[in-house]
Amino acid sequence: MSGTATEAGLAGGNLRIRPLRPEDRAAWGALWKGYLAFYETELPETVYDTTFARLLDGSGDGPRGLLAERGGRAVGLVHYLFHAHCWRPEGICYLQDLFAAPEARGTGVGRALIEAVYAAADARGVPGVYWLTQEFNTTARQLYDRIGAATPFIKYVRGAG
Repeated sequence: MSGTATEAGLAGGNLRIRPLRPEDRAAWGALWKGYLAFYETELPETVYDTTFARLLDGSGDGPRGLLAERGGRAVGLVHYLFHAHCWRPEGICYLQDLFAAPEARGTGVGRALIEAVYAAADARGVPGVYWLTQEFNTTARQLYDRIGAATPFIKYVRGAG
């Protein structure tokens, strides 16, 4: 998105999507804490600091972050990154974290954040965007089923064995 913001008129006022700025640390931290709580996860404050610094850096294939604001108040966030892909010479975009504050759900925040990532990927010449969610996330999956396509892939992670 190269520093530009998108605005959409929605119920309850205008929604603005923009890149993270250094002064967003507290608002971003509160939203990310809400996201992690949804997934029953807690992280040390040092991880917040490292992650926020990486999101602000925005260079190379490191993570990037966008904030959704309504009425000057942060109501959502998205983190995404670009990476190489053996089947796609242009690479691919992974939408890693997406969160709308509880009071902002159902107002278009999630859709606007996903569409902002789509726009960033298009601007970079990377048409492929993917993300993961947990099976029980039925509310978000209603949006995802409208804006994306589910795949038959099952995720595995390194085991203890």
